[in-house]
Amino acid sequence: MEAIIANGGNQLHGVVPVGGSKNGTLPLLAASLLVEGETIIENVPDIVDVRTMIEMLCALGAECSFVAPHTLRIDATNIHSVSAPYDLVNRMRGSFYVAGPLLARFGEARVPLPGGCVIGSRPVDQHFEGFSALGAEVEVKHGVMHARASRLRGARIMLDPHLRSVGTTINIALAAALAEGTTILENASREPEVVCFQRFLRDAGADISGIGTTTLVIKGGNHLESSRVASIPDRMEAGTFLYAALITGGDLTVQNVRPADMEAVLAVLRQAGAEVACGQDYVRICAKGRPLPVDAMTAPYPGFPTDLQPCHGVMAAIARGVSCVEETIFDARFNYADELRRMGADIRMVGHQAAIFRGVVRLMACPVEATDIRAAAALVLAGLAAQGQTEVAGAYFLDRGYDNFEAKLTAVGAQVYRQGEPDAGEQLWLA
Repeated sequence: MEAIIANGGNQLHGVVPVGGSKNGTLPLLAASLLVEGETIIENVPDIVDVRTMIEMLCALGAECSFVAPHTLRIDATNIHSVSAPYDLVNRMRGSFYVAGPLLARFGEARVPLPGGCVIGSRPVDQHFEGFSALGAEVEVKHGVMHARASRLRGARIMLDPHLRSVGTTINIALAAALAEGTTILENASREPEVVCFQRFLRDAGADISGIGTTTLVIKGGNHLESSRVASIPDRMEAGTFLYAALITGGDLTVQNVRPADMEAVLAVLRQAGAEVACGQDYVRICAKGRPLPVDAMTAPYPGFPTDLQPCHGVMAAIARGVSCVEETIFDARFNYADELRRMGADIRMVGHQAAIFRGVVRLMACPVEATDIRAAAALVLAGLAAQGQTEVAGAYFLDRGYDNFEAKLTAVGAQVYRQGEPDAGEQLWLA
């Protein structure tokens, strides 16, 4: 298994750039299936999940090619299949986004139930309920969702107000864009990545209002036209590097970001004792010794993001006091906690979705294993703060969500490198 080796003890200093958003690019790729013509997407990150989604579009009949670095051209005029390949959907959850546009444009979609990271149960029942509300017949057999409708029709759909599901908001909006009549989607997600996707639909010709609010109104039936869009900066990548600076006692400027999208994270970093300064497209963080303890609870945007909870846990593990971290979105997000304990962290779990961290002066290096994208990044950060050399197994998880992660860390003073060869399954995943 391929691993990341991290040598602890170096403070991070300098400037690190952030690429396009993983979570923002995937719905844009799916939305291109609604367009009978050309879609140009800029600021596309070079990561495995994006490559997997491109492979999915090609399997359905779309023509995809990079016309410049990080600029992708998609022509979905000649889609020839409404059946998504199992092996692609099983690699990542975001591939389920193709269900909405296939159903809207062709009246049918066959999509296996999704796989992805092991961070807890994430049922797609709300997707099914949304498609049904729009008039589709939905059945699940042998692990495959089959949805059919002679014509989708607008409806009023209420999502769970506690979750404000990103995936459900995206899939229902995709389906409603070509439906007959008006769809009102209540308790919609407000994540910046979702707002970027909604604006793309509008610019391509969809009649959509309420963008950026929890009530989305979509008047369907409009033909979507060729359009150009840029994916937003990846705020999770930016947050990971900001935590890296704080955890190592460094001074980093993170460029190509939108600070307004990260207010909850920046507030937590300031509470931890860091100096944080923001410009139009950058955030500079300067650590002041060991971080102060900070309680955190994940929540849908604009709350603290679940994807940065593992990085916050590493910070809490070395803080000067006790922190309580509560996870309200994914019931297995704390999978990394046992690995941190192996490194000497003092963590007491309270059920499956809360943990008490009693900060220690320093973590100790040892072999650990990542089980998801964000845990992999967090464990590398733990290695940078530990005494000795830490081996983080599961490097392919980083490849799924981070573009040139080790190179960017190395450029600002970290000692990290990759070791070992991918096994057969990982080679297929990374192909």
